[in-house]
Amino acid sequence: MSNIAIKVEGLGKQYRLGEIGTGTISNDLNRWWSRMRGKEDPFAKIGEVNDRTVKGNSDYVWALRDISFDVKAGEVLGIVGRNGAGKSTMLKILSKVTAPSTGKIKIQGRIASLLEVGTGFHPDLTGRENVYLNGAILGMSKGEINRKFDEIVDFSGVERYIDTPVKRYSSGMYVRLAFAVSAFLEPEILIVDEVLAVGDAEFQKKCLGRMKDVSRNDGRTILFVSHSMAAVKNICTTGILMKNGQLAFQGTADEVVDYYITNFLQFNSDTKVDLLGAPREYDLSRTIEFKSIEFLEPVENNMYSTGEDIVLLVTLKSKVDRDAFRLGFSINKLDESPVGTFFSGEELSIRKNEEKNFIVRIKNHQLAKGQYYISMSTGIGNELTGTTEYDIVLKTLFFEIAYKDLLKTQMMTLWHSEWGYVNFKNVEIKSL
Repeated sequence: MSNIAIKVEGLGKQYRLGEIGTGTISNDLNRWWSRMRGKEDPFAKIGEVNDRTVKGNSDYVWALRDISFDVKAGEVLGIVGRNGAGKSTMLKILSKVTAPSTGKIKIQGRIASLLEVGTGFHPDLTGRENVYLNGAILGMSKGEINRKFDEIVDFSGVERYIDTPVKRYSSGMYVRLAFAVSAFLEPEILIVDEVLAVGDAEFQKKCLGRMKDVSRNDGRTILFVSHSMAAVKNICTTGILMKNGQLAFQGTADEVVDYYITNFLQFNSDTKVDLLGAPREYDLSRTIEFKSIEFLEPVENNMYSTGEDIVLLVTLKSKVDRDAFRLGFSINKLDESPVGTFFSGEELSIRKNEEKNFIVRIKNHQLAKGQYYISMSTGIGNELTGTTEYDIVLKTLFFEIAYKDLLKTQMMTLWHSEWGYVNFKNVEIKSL
């Protein structure tokens, strides 16, 4: 195990739904007697897989079942899967927050875990005091923390509030400081759950860069859970895919992400999506909001070829008279990596209580072969004067590009491998 930082063998975690205990005194005594004799828990032999989409018949659920894998020292392991697949449960076991029901784990080195916003922080202590407290929990001496303190504060960007109790921090400030402590106090193993989603885009980029640095330059081991397939591909060397508490696939990061997208992410072939009254990820004024978006000239299975324009019919509803607003869209791959964006000028207009249709025609799109989704926004302003978003809708319509011209396919694949981003210059937006 000299080169193995983490070894997991037959790991399982079972929970009982509802009340704690077996339900009867005799069954509780039976469980206690088995444990005293070093025998397997007799009630762990029953239970169902953790499929949250079905009701089930048993009160016992395996959050994890028979998980085995190795993580080499200096490796960055990406862990992906749908919500409820068992990712966070496994990290809590590795972090020794909870104990496994079956199996065993072997770990070489100190572990720093960032499982939730503010993990290991005391709300009544200041940021400065929590840095020292968290460092001590990680086994660092005061001298080691002193040497790293300025770097931690600088990276977190909360210097102005470092002597303020952290209960007054925003969730973003919390996670900034918590990640900085974990990353700079040099644990041998860093475990990061989806908490980075709380930070803004700039901070997420800093965190991903930092994790790359500590892995490649310092040889530290990282376990990274994320729903961002682009981030997993970017920083991880290997990966595992989890489904219903079990290991579904493992391999390189690219192999795992590609397998996940191909086999687990449902490709939505709808040609129209109704958005009025639908929940939004961003809580905005919705002064001008999206009512619906559809492909105006749909093709079979939303599959476009090289020369076909992508045409959208966008219906907006306004609460105010507005003589100048803008409409924009972005296109991403299914692994969430960005492909390109477009924003109109502020030449669009709409009247109060009006429902108005706009045609968006994307010409000569230069998209490489693959599957994509469209997100859209409406608002006012520009990059120079500042922007105000009225409404943003994410992942509205999905489509696929399949080239018929082999030569052009090869040229566009080269284009994307070199540049990776498309400048949508030939876009027309007009009202009906």
